[in-house]
Amino acid sequence: MLNNTREIAYTVLLDIEKNNTFSNIALSKALRINQFAEKKDRAFVTRLVEGVTELKIRLDYVINDYSKSKVNKLKPPIRVILRMGVYQLLYMNSVPDSAAINESVNLAKRHGFKTLAGFVNGVLRTIGRNKDICLLKLPNPAAEYSVPDWLYDFLHETYGEDAEKILSAQFLERGTTIRCNSTKITRDELMEKLLSAGISVEKSAYDENALIIYDYDFIRKVPGYKKGEFSVQDVSSMCAVSAAGIAPGSLVLDMCAAPGGKSLYAAEILIREGMKEGFKGTPGMVISRDISKEKTDLIRENAERLRLDNIIVEEYDALSIDKDMIEKADTVIADVPCSGLGVIGKKNDIKYRISREDMTNLSVKALGILNNAAMYVKPGGTLLFSTCTINPEENNINCEKFLKTHPEFIKGEEKTFIQGIDDCDGFYYCIMKKRI
Repeated sequence: MLNNTREIAYTVLLDIEKNNTFSNIALSKALRINQFAEKKDRAFVTRLVEGVTELKIRLDYVINDYSKSKVNKLKPPIRVILRMGVYQLLYMNSVPDSAAINESVNLAKRHGFKTLAGFVNGVLRTIGRNKDICLLKLPNPAAEYSVPDWLYDFLHETYGEDAEKILSAQFLERGTTIRCNSTKITRDELMEKLLSAGISVEKSAYDENALIIYDYDFIRKVPGYKKGEFSVQDVSSMCAVSAAGIAPGSLVLDMCAAPGGKSLYAAEILIREGMKEGFKGTPGMVISRDISKEKTDLIRENAERLRLDNIIVEEYDALSIDKDMIEKADTVIADVPCSGLGVIGKKNDIKYRISREDMTNLSVKALGILNNAAMYVKPGGTLLFSTCTINPEENNINCEKFLKTHPEFIKGEEKTFIQGIDDCDGFYYCIMKKRI
């Protein structure tokens, strides 16, 4: 079975390398296809794919030290095979060196590179003999953390000594944060159900509906998932929705909603709080929008699973003005497109895709969405602005720019979560109230 797991990992990593597919999407697709494989084999694939993606710069640095042909000059399949081999040699103690080397050579042969099998064998054997040296701290600090030089410099310029905590956080073992669907089950009841199934669970202190789970195989097989008793959502995102103060009977517009975590939580709050207050009639409605059918299908799938009938899902570009929605919403959620620097521990390839210029461009785009969002908020209503980045230009600086041109809004609660310092993803939100 180990040959098969490496083949699966190779296919995923080559998809990421050649097609620029996001690693979490490529891996999730492969795991779903192989959902009936043994848990240990699925874990092997996950570890290998995530590890190679997470440490790509560091692995390339090591390969370049021991290969006459530099990584960027190699064909993508050989590049992937060498990274897989080096990761197994240096970071997977359960894999014998001989297996890491021989199976990498076999991969090269199976995929039409018999003439390069000797090259793969030679590079990996040399690295295997020098493992202790390879595992020492690298002279290039950015390569040590496997981030581009510009990102290493940016984090130190922005956060000073805390930059090391932020960079280290991407390598921490992380559980999965889930949100209990409080319209169906209490957090304690869900926790007991999960513990009974042998899943490790702990409560998050940040939100009353949040649990962190470990030691499970496949999220769709976790008890309660198919019944809609929980959703996967980071607790920082939950906190933002809670802070918006959504009241039963209100209309919530979520402008950039996919995969739907905030929309779903808002819908649950409307139902839950409506039940508490004995609310008669519809407890409130969420209009959940995103730009493509692919994205809105994700929201629909989750809404159906959670059996929430107070969500309307629509395809709509947040940069286009919807005249029919002007001053109609009690709460508008603008979780804008961003650089994603707060979630590089979960989405390991974000750090390779983004640039300083991209962050500036995203900041401009976000401000355009915020300007539209302002139109949709009723007098006395709430605007929730949020991102999953820790870049001030996209967060508080953008917020101040918005407030300068929109004196009708009053700034309320503002919060930045920083990974490695706070026990959650990096995240930003600001609550703004529209004057009556």
